[in-house]
Amino acid sequence: MKPDVIRQLVAAFLLVLAFQSAWAIDLHAAKEQGVVGEANTGYLAPIGTPSAEVKALVSEVNAKRKAEFKRTAEKTGATLQQVQFRFYELAVQRTKPGHYYQDPGGSWKQK
Repeated sequence: MKPDVIRQLVAAFLLVLAFQSAWAIDLHAAKEQGVVGEANTGYLAPIGTPSAEVKALVSEVNAKRKAEFKRTAEKTGATLQQVQFRFYELAVQRTKPGHYYQDPGGSWKQK
């Protein structure tokens, strides 16, 4: 990829992270409780058997992520899968101690 495309991808990911602040209290609480984590697909996923509230949060977050992933892919010429994977990498880096993420093989890990 060209350096400009990489910069655009990084900028888009930062924008996605900024969008999360709109529901950060609920998302933060769900991560703190260990009921959701960052899946290796770039999306949020429930851990264990989710309540209706957790399911709704996951759906809301993922709908916003999907829309942003599509916009980023269209803007940069990257594939949707490339955008999702890069977001996953960044999300794992940003995962706080005690929170969960999926490793590339699909196993849940606690940071």
